Amino acid sequence: MLNLGILAHVDAGKTSLTERLLYAAGAIDEVGSVDDGNTQTDSLALERRRGITIKSAVVSFAVGDTTVNLIDTPGHPDFIAEVERVLSVLDGAVLVVSAVEGVQPQTRVLMRTLRRLGIPTLVFVNKIDRRGARDDGVLRELAAKLSPAVVAMGSASGLGTAEADFTPFDGQAAFAANLVEVLSVRGEALLAAYVEEEDSLSHDRLRAELVAQTGQALAHPVFFGSAITGAGVDALIAGIRELLPAAQGDPGGPVSGTVFKVERGPAGEKIAYVRMFGGTLRTRDPLGSGKVTAISVFDDGASVRRQEVGAGRIARLWGLADVRVGDTIGEPGKGEPGRGGTGGHFAPPTLETVVVPGRPADRGALHLALTQLAEQDPLIALRQDDLRQEVSVSLYGEVQKEVIQDTLMNDFGLDVTFRETTTICVERPNGTGAAYEVIGVEPNPFLATLGLRVEPGEAGSGVVFRLEVELGSLPYAFMRTIEETVGQTLLQGLRGWAVVDCVVTLTHSGYWARQSHSGGVFDKSMSSTAGDFRNLVPLVLMTALSRAGTTVHEPAHRFRLELPPDTLGPVLPLLARLGAIPRTRLSSLVEGEIPAARVHELEQRLPGLTRGEGVLACVFDRYQPVRGPIPERPRTDHNPLDRKEYLLHVVRRV
Repeated sequence: MLNLGILAHVDAGKTSLTERLLYAAGAIDEVGSVDDGNTQTDSLALERRRGITIKSAVVSFAVGDTTVNLIDTPGHPDFIAEVERVLSVLDGAVLVVSAVEGVQPQTRVLMRTLRRLGIPTLVFVNKIDRRGARDDGVLRELAAKLSPAVVAMGSASGLGTAEADFTPFDGQAAFAANLVEVLSVRGEALLAAYVEEEDSLSHDRLRAELVAQTGQALAHPVFFGSAITGAGVDALIAGIRELLPAAQGDPGGPVSGTVFKVERGPAGEKIAYVRMFGGTLRTRDPLGSGKVTAISVFDDGASVRRQEVGAGRIARLWGLADVRVGDTIGEPGKGEPGRGGTGGHFAPPTLETVVVPGRPADRGALHLALTQLAEQDPLIALRQDDLRQEVSVSLYGEVQKEVIQDTLMNDFGLDVTFRETTTICVERPNGTGAAYEVIGVEPNPFLATLGLRVEPGEAGSGVVFRLEVELGSLPYAFMRTIEETVGQTLLQGLRGWAVVDCVVTLTHSGYWARQSHSGGVFDKSMSSTAGDFRNLVPLVLMTALSRAGTTVHEPAHRFRLELPPDTLGPVLPLLARLGAIPRTRLSSLVEGEIPAARVHELEQRLPGLTRGEGVLACVFDRYQPVRGPIPERPRTDHNPLDRKEYLLHVVRRV
């Protein structure tokens, strides 16, 4: 069993390669076409219409005695969240690169992530039959931009013609010498053997070392071919079988798995896609608050019903009404590289927009529909503003709007429009601030003593909660309430943006124990409850944050702009006006940084300035302090920064 991901920059031919692999393995009788909209994995109407992959899809085929679960992922950066979830379940990956365009921005993002997670990866250089196809040039790009440990597994011939083909190396001296050069960097034993006696390095020894280093994600074999003609695909299949490690896991051990996708069936029921890392799951087994009512696994191109699913397999589960993407099935994973989690591989969404129902009466139905979509894609991140009766969603790009709009109409019958897309900023503390309030001492109206200190944390650390009080100084339920409310409160900082990269320390705590009247009746007016801490945390925390101060940071993108040399003059003033900072400037190439908020305008203006020949690629780089007017985000809570307004709402409600 091998769970294999197919990843690529958009239009590199990833879905076409999936079709060709299925056909070569005999799982389908005819190769589908992305242009004709009849591929196995692009099932959504919008996918077929636009010719892009939006949702990950699982299909299977057999390679000898190995069953391969192949997961086709989106290539468009707007749908990177789908790729994010798939990475947690892979045993190996094939990264597809175009022989014409070569290494593109999304290719680099994907490879960096695959290497960081230790996922064994083969590279397939596709489209060798296209005009402009290159082999040595692409190999140099792979080594320079992706990994120095790339190994060409054969040679391409007839580049740029319908007769283009790939011939695997088989023991040639030049191939052996190249293998030694690449593999000896991380293989000390191999290097020692080569130094002592060059002839002792047999073909089998080198091949075994290649298999070992590929399985450890240290080396990356490269195959050339064409998904359209089938050239090189047989060699790739042989490489998948020989070079990528099979799924691991003990079917007899404790049940352990990860939910990486959730979809709705025809009757609206939830279907969870689960990768099993250990144990065996059976129908009627209880999981959380639900019970597994049906199981299907992927086998030879089809989804087949089974009574159980064991370690190493991917299955679809029915009956889990509360399941969400990222949930753990059974015990948590053992921390294998690239396994057991769905968060933090890629940058979060940096855009958001308000979704407006066509009819005001549809507000309730819209919120319910978006909640269901968020179950399938947690990074949609709904933001409900009850004060203005609005709901906003997070986005990676403008194409996502069309997908959400299409889904809401087709699946829920809701006609919606969108407000203008805005950039999601974050706030970071400037320094240290502290505050506390004591139980029974004015102006604290709550039966709780609470002190909090806020200070800057490491970049990328999010929100870290620490204790400076004894663990037993409060009941555990109160401690958990404080930590959860801290996280919730920091979703809106001094300017309304989420506060990140900070450490919050609990410095003071105190409560009144449960009091009763002589008749044993609980007296709430004399006893602390979790609600007292839940209501007091926002006041104390925002006071501390005000004393620390915050700086608003906006997302910045790295950009690469290829354009005709004679259009550079008009383009440079536009880049300057948009706040872009060029780092590299040649006659036909500009690379640099640009605020995410200005990318859309650059995309709109570029065709007119470059006769439609400009090619722009952008990828998130980092958050940087906002230059110019500081953007503010309307609050959606009762505003603990205004103590009078906050208590007016909270105390009255209590």
